[in-house]
Amino acid sequence: MVLTSLLQSQNLDAIVVSTLVQIRYYTGFEGSNALLLATPKGNVLFTDPRYTTQAEQESNCPVTIAQGPLFKALATRLKSLKAKRIGFEDKKISYTLYRELTELGELIPLGDSIEKPRWVKTPQEISAIRASVELNSKALDLAMKRFKIGMKEMDLAAEIDHQMRKLGAEGNAFDTIVASGPHSALPHAHPRNERIEAGSYLLIDMGACLNGYMSDMTRTFGVGSVPRKAIRIYKAVLEAQLAAIDAVRPGKLAGQIHAAAVRVLKAHGLDQFFVHSTGHGLGLEIHEAPRLGKKETTPLETGMAITIEPGVYEAGFGGVRIEDTVLVTEKGVEVLTKTQKGWTIVG
Repeated sequence: MVLTSLLQSQNLDAIVVSTLVQIRYYTGFEGSNALLLATPKGNVLFTDPRYTTQAEQESNCPVTIAQGPLFKALATRLKSLKAKRIGFEDKKISYTLYRELTELGELIPLGDSIEKPRWVKTPQEISAIRASVELNSKALDLAMKRFKIGMKEMDLAAEIDHQMRKLGAEGNAFDTIVASGPHSALPHAHPRNERIEAGSYLLIDMGACLNGYMSDMTRTFGVGSVPRKAIRIYKAVLEAQLAAIDAVRPGKLAGQIHAAAVRVLKAHGLDQFFVHSTGHGLGLEIHEAPRLGKKETTPLETGMAITIEPGVYEAGFGGVRIEDTVLVTEKGVEVLTKTQKGWTIVG
């Protein structure tokens, strides 16, 4: 329906969809090689013989099994339709495909219009995200029951991933982050073959993929006895996160949510250590619109699933990030992540 509306509103003869996540969204097909052609006469999915049965089972539109390159089969169909104005995903198309399409007609960039329907989730998508979030939280609870001071970061990350799989996840939404001590001051740290020692932070950022939908959560713990400074920073980040969550409601601009977190950290003299945006949308991808950054003007809408994740990172000392997945509702916000986030000592 969305693609039909795009064809009409932009006076297009055809739309070529090449990114797999968009193809999955519009057709239900989950294979790793596909193109989608939308025309006023209907949609056609192109894939290869490996996916003959799968495509027939999953796709909500007719399927063409190409015996050679997918583009060759798609181009033949476009030529038979005498398509002149062709819409394409200008933000994500490969250069090779772009060059091939330029030989077939006038290319019309679709910008955000082809992705925008994914920004607001359907009730079915919300249920899928909710289930993914719940699985993610359970995996952390189970993994932390096995945690002991002296455990290696890599081993804890592996335990988290193992628990996700045992609970039914298809995989990780992204590579699990486990970072301790000063290493936690790296926002996207990689787990090391180093032991988690008492006296500082343990930061865990993790997400599950369940039925194609992502979850995202970060929790920071104190390991054993920690300096008062560590607790003070943690409480400031938690205050900033709660302020940002409280600011979420339909109509608020994405940048206003970020500003709410920054105001709190600035009052604590910590805003210079906050080096990223306050959050992002998620769904079939771990990072989707809207981005909750300083200059972002996208208004929040009921049904958007977003993360709220302010952080403070001091080189040589450590980092704190607290992240929940939340849902924008008619009345404001629902926090989907139920894992407790008060200051907690582990080990």
